[in-house]
Amino acid sequence: MNVKIREKIKGKEMKVFVYASAFLLYVAAFLLATPAEIIQGMKTIIWSKDALITDYFKLAGYGAAFFNAGLVLTIGTTLVNFARLPFTGITIAALAIDVCFGFWGKNPVNIFPIFLGVILYAKLHRASVGRYLYTALFGACLGPVVTELMYKLPFTFEVKLILTIIIGILIGMMLPPLSAHTVSMHMGYNLFNVGFSGGILAFAIVCIMRSFSMEIEPAFIWQEGFHKEITIGIYGYFAVTFLYGLWLKNGDVSGLRKVLKHPGRAIADFVIMDGPGVTLMNMAIVGMVAETYILCIGGDLSGPVQGAVIMAFGYGAFGAHIKNYLPVLTGVFFSCFINQYTLTTPGIQIASIFCIGLAPIAGQFGPIAGIGAGFLHSAIVMYTNQMYGGLNLYNNGFSCGWVAIIMIPLIESFMARFEHRRSGKKSKNKKV
Repeated sequence: MNVKIREKIKGKEMKVFVYASAFLLYVAAFLLATPAEIIQGMKTIIWSKDALITDYFKLAGYGAAFFNAGLVLTIGTTLVNFARLPFTGITIAALAIDVCFGFWGKNPVNIFPIFLGVILYAKLHRASVGRYLYTALFGACLGPVVTELMYKLPFTFEVKLILTIIIGILIGMMLPPLSAHTVSMHMGYNLFNVGFSGGILAFAIVCIMRSFSMEIEPAFIWQEGFHKEITIGIYGYFAVTFLYGLWLKNGDVSGLRKVLKHPGRAIADFVIMDGPGVTLMNMAIVGMVAETYILCIGGDLSGPVQGAVIMAFGYGAFGAHIKNYLPVLTGVFFSCFINQYTLTTPGIQIASIFCIGLAPIAGQFGPIAGIGAGFLHSAIVMYTNQMYGGLNLYNNGFSCGWVAIIMIPLIESFMARFEHRRSGKKSKNKKV
């Protein structure tokens, strides 16, 4: 029986997993709230500003937050199917980060113009939608710009709506070429490339808005503590994911050792390289480590933090594993014993999970470099948000980009000198 089921879903293992995940988000929503509460909460989410940090758990309730995350995932999955793309590691990462921000900043309304802009860009360049779809999924990080413009533009509602949609489309059209360029800046050592390009674009947009006297008001809506049932549910979800992967591999966990050997530098698609079974087990382990860390430091499993854990879980399919993540996390952890922040400072809690974007540095250059990357990230990320008023949801991705740009040339230059000196000594020894 098991063999027949495995044969039936062969090549569709990750697709089945994504559909099941979307279903579970909707189930969780209706377990946590009544239909009337979910409808009212969705209205609140759509009509509220979404700049960092806007926690949908606190803003609209747990049920509405889960329902919104389910809608965002459903839209993303529909687009992937429409473009006929395979469900590989990058697909899982893109959908996971959309679910992540479905808890704090993305909703079906503010991401729509950006998606449309990327699709139009593809059509204008006579390319398939699939070629740029991942840019669209990641590029929804600028959704808060769309919402903010509806509040700031000094026109009637109808005119504001039209202008906002047009600007959102233009943002979507600018992201593909900009993202293609920024990859060369950090050389694949920042897993959140669109977060970096989105931060650059958001900075320019905010500068233009401020030049027209449209100031961006900071936001801080944050749910403290944690919901016991949700936490148990998340651990259960990770456990089932691990067991699903284990079942796909017929109980063989040896493939996990191979995953740990990958540096993680983009593009490191574990589904393609190691198969769905191993990838799912790795995802579950990464997710459990992230969730457990927050609980151990006494953090808040708010919408942003719980979403970040889901994001880390997703990136377990695309470059991240405990061997290259833990050194960077260690750097963020120890930085709080030296700088002015505590481990439970909201921004640091989020940074401790999102620092997984710098995992390739630890994977490529070793744990010391990873610790240094985490330390630097914890300092930079606390101030980059001020550059664009919270309108780039991937603030950590923007910070990770700067960390990589600063560290990689330095590391490579010293490593090159070290290798040169070592090879010179070997040559001398041979002559003697």
